[in-house]
Amino acid sequence: MKPFGQPLGRAGWTRVRIVLLMTSLSVGAAAVANGAWDLGVTRRAELVALADEQYTRSVELAARRGAIVDRHGKELASEAEVDSCYVDPRQIEDAVYAARALAPVLGRDEASLLAKMTAKKKFVWLKRRIAPAEAKAVRELRLPGIAMIKESRRYYPNRTLAAHAIGFAGIDANGLDGIEKELDEQLRGDREAAKGVSDARGRIVFSEGLVGLKGMVGNTVQLTIDAQLQHIAETELANTVGVFEAKAGHAIIMDPATGEILALANWPSFDPNMSGASTIEQRRNRAVLDVFEPGSTFKVFTLAAAFNSGKLRPSEEIFCENGRMEMFDMVIHDDHRDGWLNPTECLKRSSNICFAKIAGRLSKERFYYYIRRFGFGERTHVALPSESLGMLTHYKKWYDVDAATIAFGQGIGVTGLQMATALGAIANGGNLMQPQLVRSVRDPDGETIRQIAPAIRRRVVSRYTARLVADMMTAVTETGGTGEQGSLDGFLVAGKTGTAQKSDGRHGYAKDRWISSFFAFVPADRPRLLISVAIDEPLISKYGGVVAAPTVRRIADQSLRYLGVSPRVATKTAAAKPDAKANVKDKAPPREKKEPAGGVEEAEAAPAPLGPGQIRTPNLVGESMADALSRLAAAGLRPMFLGTGVAAEQIPGPDEPIDAGGFVQVNFLPVPPDPAEGGDGESL
Repeated sequence: MKPFGQPLGRAGWTRVRIVLLMTSLSVGAAAVANGAWDLGVTRRAELVALADEQYTRSVELAARRGAIVDRHGKELASEAEVDSCYVDPRQIEDAVYAARALAPVLGRDEASLLAKMTAKKKFVWLKRRIAPAEAKAVRELRLPGIAMIKESRRYYPNRTLAAHAIGFAGIDANGLDGIEKELDEQLRGDREAAKGVSDARGRIVFSEGLVGLKGMVGNTVQLTIDAQLQHIAETELANTVGVFEAKAGHAIIMDPATGEILALANWPSFDPNMSGASTIEQRRNRAVLDVFEPGSTFKVFTLAAAFNSGKLRPSEEIFCENGRMEMFDMVIHDDHRDGWLNPTECLKRSSNICFAKIAGRLSKERFYYYIRRFGFGERTHVALPSESLGMLTHYKKWYDVDAATIAFGQGIGVTGLQMATALGAIANGGNLMQPQLVRSVRDPDGETIRQIAPAIRRRVVSRYTARLVADMMTAVTETGGTGEQGSLDGFLVAGKTGTAQKSDGRHGYAKDRWISSFFAFVPADRPRLLISVAIDEPLISKYGGVVAAPTVRRIADQSLRYLGVSPRVATKTAAAKPDAKANVKDKAPPREKKEPAGGVEEAEAAPAPLGPGQIRTPNLVGESMADALSRLAAAGLRPMFLGTGVAAEQIPGPDEPIDAGGFVQVNFLPVPPDPAEGGDGESL
C-alpha cells in the first residue's frame, strides 16, 4: 500500500469506488428496511384503516325476516331479494343532470335527489327495495356514482288475506303492526354491517358468504290461522258489508275446544305489500280494537250466570209484561208483546224484559263476578298489539237500573274477540280458553323452539250449565227464532242475534246507527267451529238476524264442508225445548218442576268421513290419566288434561276426525259424573 499523500493508481481508485458503492448500498438498504419496518409494523394499523377507507364500504343490512305460515305451512309472509339504489356523491360528475334523470324513474323529488347527490358522504341511499322495472331503468341510464345493492323485501303472497292478523313490516324490516310487530324479536335476525371491496368506479362488490348468514335469518312463526277458512270468512264478510251498505265489519272463526283462532277477518282491509297506500281505517283490526255494546248477544251470559248461581230453573216461566215494563226511571220495551215465557222462549224471542228480571235475581256483586269470569273488562292477551280492554264499570258504581240494562247488552263495552272467547266457554263445557293466534316458532334449521299448547284460563260455569244454555241457544235458529236465518240443514246451530244502537256521543243513542251481530257454534252438540260476525252501521237493515245470521250460516256451511264434518241428527234436552207457540196471555206462575238430566240424545248416524291428514280419536272415557296419556301418545295426538281421576269427557269425542298431531281435551273426575250435575257453581 502506498504511503499517505501519494497519488493512487487505477487499482486504488477502483477499490475506493467499490467501498463507496458498498457503503451507499448499505445505507440505502438500511433506509429501506427502516421504512419497511415503519410501514409494516409501526404504522400498520393506520395504513390498514386508510386502505379500508379507500377501497371498502360498510353498509348496515337488515336481516332476512323469518316466514309467517298458516297452520298447514302455507306461506303468509316471506322474503324476496330486490334491488336498492344508492349513490357515492364523490363519483357524481353532473349532480343536476343525474337528479333530473333519476327523479321520474324512482318517483322521487328532483330537489331531494340533488341534495343526496351533493352530500359530504361516501354512501347515501336513493331508494330502497325498488321494483324490477325501476332497477332496469336506472341501470340503462349508466350514471357514474349510481349503483345497486341486493336487499331482502317483505312479501305477502296472498295480498289482503289475514292482513290484520299478520300486520306488516317497515322499510328497515322492523315489524309495525300485527304479528309482525308483536313477535318482531322472533321474526327478525341480527342486523349486520356488511363490508365489501369497491371497484375503480366506487361500486360495492360483496364477498361470498356475507348474505344469508344464519345469524341474519329470523325464526319462522306458525299461526293457528287456516288460510282457506280465512278466505271464506273474508269473502262472506266483504259480501255482507257490500250488500247492506255498511261502514265496516269483522268476523272470527275459532275452535272452542282449544281457543285457536282459525280466521280473523276485518273489512275494510288493505294490502300489506303496499301498506303506505292504505288508510288508518283500512288497517284497523276491529275485532280486537273496536269496543261496542253487544246488545242481545250478551243475554247468553246473563242466562248462564243465573243458572249456575241456582237463581233460575229451566222450566219456570217469567212474565214479560206484554212487551212494556217500567223500571226505576226508565221504560224497557220488547219487539214482541209476550206474556209468560220460559227461559228458552225468552232467549228465542230475545226478550229484554225477561232478562232484566233475571238479572234482578242476582246481586250486583254476583252478576259482576260472572261477567268478569267470562273475560269481560279485561284483555284476552292474544298475540296482537294494542288490544282493547273493553268497558265494564265496577258494580259499586252501578246505578239501580244498570244491572238490568247490562243483562240485555247495554251499558257494557266489549270487543269481538272477547265475545267469541266468552261464547267458547259455553260451547266447550264451561272452560274459558286462552285465545291463541300463534301455534309454534321454529328456528332457521326447522327445529321447534317454542310450541304453544291450548291453555284453560279458568272454569266459568259447570258442564251442565254450559250444555243447558247451548241447547237453549239452538231455539234461536229454529222457526220463529230471531236467528232463524242462521240455521243450517243437517246441523243443530246454537246461536244468538244482537241488534244494538250505537252511542250518539252525547250520553245517548243514535236513532239510525246500529251494530248488527250474530254468533254461533256448530254442531251444537259437538262444536267444531265457533263463528262470530258483527256488522257496523248497515243501512239496508239493522237486525242481526237479517244482516249477520245469514253470513254466519254461509261461513259455517263452507267451513264444515272444507273440514269434512258430516251432518248429524240430534235432539235437545227436554228442559231446553221451547213451546210451539209463546203464550201471550196472563196466567198464574206454574209450579216448579224437577229438572231433567242435561245432555243431548243422539240418533244413530254414520261416522264422519276422514279428511286429508286426519285420524280418529280413541275412546278415552273411563280411562285413568296414565292410560289416556299412553293411548294418545300411541295415536300421535297431544293431550290437554283437566282435573284428576277417571276420564269423564273428551273433545273431540270418540271416533271423531282430528288432524294428526292435534290436541284432545280430556276432563277427569274423581268419580263417574252425575248426569244431573249442576249445583250452584259458587266455588269456581
